[in-house]
Amino acid sequence: MNMMNEAAIEKAVDQKMNTVPYKMIGKDVSVYYGEKRALFDVNLNIRENTVTALIGPSGCGKSTFLRTLNRMNDTIDNCRVTGKITLDADDIYDPNIDVVELRARVGMVFQKPNPFPKSIYENVSYGPRIHGLARTRAEFDEIVASSLQKAGLWNEVKDRLHEPGTGLSGGQQQRLCIARAVAVSPEVILMDEPCSALDPIATAKVEELIHELRTNYTIVIVTHSMQQAARVSQRTAMFHLGNLVEENDTDKMFTNPDDQRTQDYIMGRFG
Repeated sequence: MNMMNEAAIEKAVDQKMNTVPYKMIGKDVSVYYGEKRALFDVNLNIRENTVTALIGPSGCGKSTFLRTLNRMNDTIDNCRVTGKITLDADDIYDPNIDVVELRARVGMVFQKPNPFPKSIYENVSYGPRIHGLARTRAEFDEIVASSLQKAGLWNEVKDRLHEPGTGLSGGQQQRLCIARAVAVSPEVILMDEPCSALDPIATAKVEELIHELRTNYTIVIVTHSMQQAARVSQRTAMFHLGNLVEENDTDKMFTNPDDQRTQDYIMGRFG
């Protein structure tokens, strides 16, 4: 009976996952660095309030694809993106799109913690200030407290908000960067190997945080850790040599992938 119940629950979860609306849709996305082509006609849809992990060996294009989702590639000389990416119904590469506003809607947390050389308070309040999300000190105080709470950092820093963010530990700095991203009320949070510079304890805290954030945000994470992808994501996409090999429910990807390259990578045969 219990096994039947578990099977029914798993089926219901799968059915629910398959009806989750798409937050971002990538169609025939290619990226060129000068003459070099780094991504080949990638079609990948990002589900709302879901953690999607991008996996694959170094240089496979997963971080390149991640950066197309908030036009971070615009900052790279000779980089050209073709195809179409939409956020809800908005084509994010439309010439009329405000890129600053886009990056508020699609925030990013980088591989290495990069707090501003300012106080903890100013790190979190900076985004809301430049986007005009608050005017009074009380409004800024509320955003700072709320963002630090969402990032699981409030209790550790509430008595030293005006000390430098750079004085925090590596794991705390990364959670501060997550608080900074959350402070402008994004819809999507991109994470490019957010735990690669952290110790196992700090990594566990960030992973727990990712699980909690999924309730309110759509998250896309690039990771080299198969264990991390399995722990934090509901969907996984496998990249290889600039191509999207396959994308599916994480459980299926790790137990019964459709493509032999995915099986070989997960089993450690290359990468």
